[in-house]
Amino acid sequence: MDRRELRDTLRAAGVADGYYRIEGVHEPAPTPTDFLFLRQASAGGWETGAYERGVYEVIARHPGEAQACAHLLSLLLP
Repeated sequence: MDRRELRDTLRAAGVADGYYRIEGVHEPAPTPTDFLFLRQASAGGWETGAYERGVYEVIARHPGEAQACAHLLSLLLP
């Protein structure tokens, strides 16, 4: 699964747009107060985490996009 497929899956499941941010694919505006995110890591790979009270907290680092997408999906659709 890539980022676009993840976005489509979350929309089909009825997950509210403000619950998540997927870098380059789904960036809600205005920025919600709290949300889960998926982004490229500055050192390579991918990160998933939570944005809360103005702070990004990385929950996990992933070697590839597919693994990061699967993790974010598991966080949003337990």
